[in-house]
Amino acid sequence: GMIAAWGLSNYDRAGLEEAVRHGRPALLQNSFSLLDRGDEAHAIPFCAAHGIAYVPFGPLAGGWLTGKYRRGEAFPAGSRMTQRPGPYERHVNDRVFDGLDRLRAEADERGVDLPALAFAWVLARCDGAVCGPNRAEQLDPVVAARALHLSNDDADRIGRFFE
Repeated sequence: GMIAAWGLSNYDRAGLEEAVRHGRPALLQNSFSLLDRGDEAHAIPFCAAHGIAYVPFGPLAGGWLTGKYRRGEAFPAGSRMTQRPGPYERHVNDRVFDGLDRLRAEADERGVDLPALAFAWVLARCDGAVCGPNRAEQLDPVVAARALHLSNDDADRIGRFFE
């Protein structure tokens, strides 16, 4: 055959169950971050049980986990919140801003920046992650995250910052 591996994107558990009846995908790529955890309960465990890699996109939640958005401040010019706010408007609330404050404090304690810690949290939960930097320096937190190994307890605690 000509296809060595194939994957799926934006599938829920029901879609995954249907897909595996026809063959086993190599990976699933859905949105997943500290602010988008819908796959934790079903898709991620399903993938683990069926040998399917879970490699999400959006680990920084459209820039929300970079520290660029702050409570009470205007959104930075050119940011997603000024260009395409629709998918991210749900994050404009005290729960998210409080979580960002806790995440920032945790990052400071660890001597890393906010996006590195947010990316490390995703890596602690998944098989990898897709990142889409616009500039080369935006890869720095990704490299830092790979060196920052979070224990399950640390990842659980950090995940509760946004509850």
